[in-house]
Amino acid sequence: MLILPPARAKTPDAKMTVLSSCASLLGSARVLCETVAMKLLLIEDNDKTRAWLEKGLREAGLVVDAVADGRDGLHLALEQDYALIILDIMLPGLDGWQVLRALRTAKATPVLCLTARDAVSDRVKGLELGADDYLVKPFSFAELLARVRAQLRRHAPAAATLQVADLTLDTARHAASRGGERIALTRQEFTLLWLLASRVGEILPRTLIASEVWGINFDSETNVVDVAIRRLRKKIDDPFPLKLIETVRGMGYRLNAPEQSDA
Repeated sequence: MLILPPARAKTPDAKMTVLSSCASLLGSARVLCETVAMKLLLIEDNDKTRAWLEKGLREAGLVVDAVADGRDGLHLALEQDYALIILDIMLPGLDGWQVLRALRTAKATPVLCLTARDAVSDRVKGLELGADDYLVKPFSFAELLARVRAQLRRHAPAAATLQVADLTLDTARHAASRGGERIALTRQEFTLLWLLASRVGEILPRTLIASEVWGINFDSETNVVDVAIRRLRKKIDDPFPLKLIETVRGMGYRLNAPEQSDA
């Protein structure tokens, strides 16, 4: 007999419980620990798996909306603000790839994909479509929760601003601009640019970038990092005379300060 998780409490104390669990969950991460900021969307069509994950995530102090259909999931993802979306790939209505593709045209909410497919090509497809992490079934709940925590830490807003030449990054707003001109970036692109800008002048190998931005071990057979850098350059460098992102052949990438740039 399957025991479903209890309904969410709606008493005033419930919010305080969530806030307390939230602080414990993220440790020293600098986050705005509001209930809405800790709400997750779970899109999983298998009833037992969905109930199991929903129960565990709630016990970890997270608020969870759970649906079984890709269309319903996409509707919620676009209509509400979630800290993270856990997305199964094999779904009725719309499959996970279709949901992810549609979501990325409008929002940068981090996405953790769940799938039974373990081929490198599937992992690459998910990451290139904008997934932030990829977990292959079967998996332990402990591993899933660790990945959820990592994504919440990675995407937690910190009240900080970085300035490199005419480039300004504001993590509180996830905003980027050059010379006062606003540049629209996805969440992943902003994370990548922040990583480069926070270590200006330092050559960052692809292995480090893959680990910090996507939380994955770099596979030399893939070009996920190179594709992401190329897309970032189109927004950050191509429209401006001063080029900031440099490829260091055989080593990696770095963001140059003006005096270090060849431009």
